[in-house]
Amino acid sequence: MPDTTPGRATAREAIALLTGAAGFTEHRPPPSPLPPDGPLGWAGYDAARGRASARTGEEESVVYGTGVVGDRACVLLSFEFGFLGGSLGRQTGDRLAAAYQLALTRRIPLVALVATGGSRMQEGMVALTQLQRVAAASVRLRAAGLPQVAVVRDPTTGGGWATVGAGADVVLALPGAQVGFAGSRVRPPDADPYAYSAEGQFAAGQVDAVVPADELAVAVTHWLRALGPHGELPAAPVPGALSAGEGEPGAGAGTGAGAGTEARATTGSGAGTGSAAGTPSAAGRDPAARLPETGREAVARARDARRPRAEAYLADYFAVRLPLHGDRSGSTDPGLLCGFGLRADGRPVAYVAQCGTPTRPAGYRAAARTIRLADRLGVPVLTLVDTPGAANDAEAERAGAGAAIADTFAAIAAARVPVTTLVIGEGGSGGALALAAPGNTHMTVDSYFSVIAPELAAAILKRPLSETGATADQLRLRPQDLVDLGFARSIIG
Repeated sequence: MPDTTPGRATAREAIALLTGAAGFTEHRPPPSPLPPDGPLGWAGYDAARGRASARTGEEESVVYGTGVVGDRACVLLSFEFGFLGGSLGRQTGDRLAAAYQLALTRRIPLVALVATGGSRMQEGMVALTQLQRVAAASVRLRAAGLPQVAVVRDPTTGGGWATVGAGADVVLALPGAQVGFAGSRVRPPDADPYAYSAEGQFAAGQVDAVVPADELAVAVTHWLRALGPHGELPAAPVPGALSAGEGEPGAGAGTGAGAGTEARATTGSGAGTGSAAGTPSAAGRDPAARLPETGREAVARARDARRPRAEAYLADYFAVRLPLHGDRSGSTDPGLLCGFGLRADGRPVAYVAQCGTPTRPAGYRAAARTIRLADRLGVPVLTLVDTPGAANDAEAERAGAGAAIADTFAAIAAARVPVTTLVIGEGGSGGALALAAPGNTHMTVDSYFSVIAPELAAAILKRPLSETGATADQLRLRPQDLVDLGFARSIIG
């Protein structure tokens, strides 16, 4: 009999939600019996296991095997919460380790459907050390360049959240699920319940999307297509030029908790029309576009509210967008968009896009996370640069601005996959340069890049405000200056 808790799917129902008619082939590890009443001789443990098995029809708290989600083969593992609260014992660890090994052997992704209360106390430290087994298995899969997607169900707490759940590359959550390291019976009595919910974890940047159950199969399918595994992929093409008012922001902005997949019809408004990465080009789609004559004009055009922003470029570039949300350290930056996307031809590209605001430490950490994940999976990266600079307030300093920027520089420097950069607005000093690809940066006609904002440069040089324009000229920050200096490869538009 299945668990009768209202709204709580069984392990097999959760699998069927993803596989549908494609079906699922169950696997089992080699038999490894426990001693009577388990490793601790806990009185009544065998009887409790027997009741759990009779109630759920399962032999343990995890079911695993192979299946197809959409058009992608994968290993699926699913927790049965009705079996002793989905807790992890030694035999659970056997199944989890076998599931990761199966994915490794077959070189296919692993999708985990998690619903667990944590380690099984009746097995004591033997149960707790299963977390180490899971972590080691996950690391081996990661080192092999194979993706891991977790769907956290209600509830997902304790060590299961801290390994199988939060340890995945992408974390999706079902609405209203209880999610957190501390279970409901071990929290402070005055703890805010929102912090332990799927929506609260999304707000804190620990969950990438909260996805309704009826949208889950599509979302996971898109993620598996984007994450791979893939063969060698070419560099991300440079986005096509956009004119003012084209591709208005908001056509698929994914800032809400339900933004698991953002899709649009690609009608040829520019997706795929940019030059190939690494090919210098000055061609664009607006014959009237012209280069700025002065540094002051370049800055003014980059700051013009009417020019296209990151949302417009991303909507034009991708047929499907799959946001990665948050820095996994408790913070988010709404001014920086990260994720993976599928182009009209199905090719995946990871993206990091600044939205014209000062980028906060959480944004840089999210960017570094995205770039490293793409690099490990062999997916090319596109960065869109548009910021007056890194956030410089006291809170940003306390949040580790310097370390976060340094980590982003390091992520791009270490990337083995090609990184393509398009500067679409302001290129404000190191806060912008951290996301620029050395040797493969391109400019739009309404952008600039500078070691410092001309106003600040004039102030440092103790020049009057009237000399800001002349200072901008001296900085040689126009798109054509940057090509001449060898910083940029081409001008788009």
